[in-house]
Amino acid sequence: MLTKNGGVGKTTTTINLGNGLVRKGKKVLLIDLDPQGDLTVSMGFKNNDNIDKTIKTLLGKVIHEIPIEKNEGILTNSEGIDLIPANIELEALETTMIKYINNENVLKKYINSIKENYDYILIDCRPSLGLLTINALVASDSVIIPVQPQYLPLKGMTQLIQTIDKTRVQINPRLKIEGILFTLADMKTRLAKVSIQTLKNNYSKRIKIFNTIIPVGVKVAESTLDGKSVYAYDKNSKPSLAYEEFTKEVLKNSERDKSRSSECR
Repeated sequence: MLTKNGGVGKTTTTINLGNGLVRKGKKVLLIDLDPQGDLTVSMGFKNNDNIDKTIKTLLGKVIHEIPIEKNEGILTNSEGIDLIPANIELEALETTMIKYINNENVLKKYINSIKENYDYILIDCRPSLGLLTINALVASDSVIIPVQPQYLPLKGMTQLIQTIDKTRVQINPRLKIEGILFTLADMKTRLAKVSIQTLKNNYSKRIKIFNTIIPVGVKVAESTLDGKSVYAYDKNSKPSLAYEEFTKEVLKNSERDKSRSSECR
């Protein structure tokens, strides 16, 4: 799961981490859990309002206990990444979910039915900490927090971490913070350097901070507008190379966690 305030590159990170994992031979599913549908559009499905079956369709079936067909609602883009799309209709679903018992477990029930088909499932959340985001936290094993190294994006960190901690204690004891990823970083500026150091001083003792820093670059924005990953748009660009290194870090963490899990059995 990837979450944070808007405008910090969470959707771009979801796409490029997913693509990076596919390039490493992993089977990957991306879930767009934001009614704005930015992930869907950025993966090349421009007319997302005309898509018949979305995450709203599937979660609605879970709520009403309607069987879901194999691969129902799953699209595959030109780069071989599976996607469950979203559009503005998801907004209405969040409103109606409130009246249902165990409404925080709806997404988890769906993911449990398909997770054996994938090595990684990445969820792109909306910026706000509403019921959909709580569903993502309950369904996830870990959270990656993209942060743009500027003062204002850092202010929401405390609230987000408190929400994650509360979810871990009350609902999902396996949930952990995978790490903080600096994105859209202009390392030529003093602001970026000071912001990174401030966050490290405040959080590095309890939360992993990824070594990779994703640089700001026009190639990232252009690739998103083109409906492609940065790899497909310009594999030699600095952001592309950075996302490749970030993917390696994620895989290394996963292998380490699997090894520790095996030792504990």
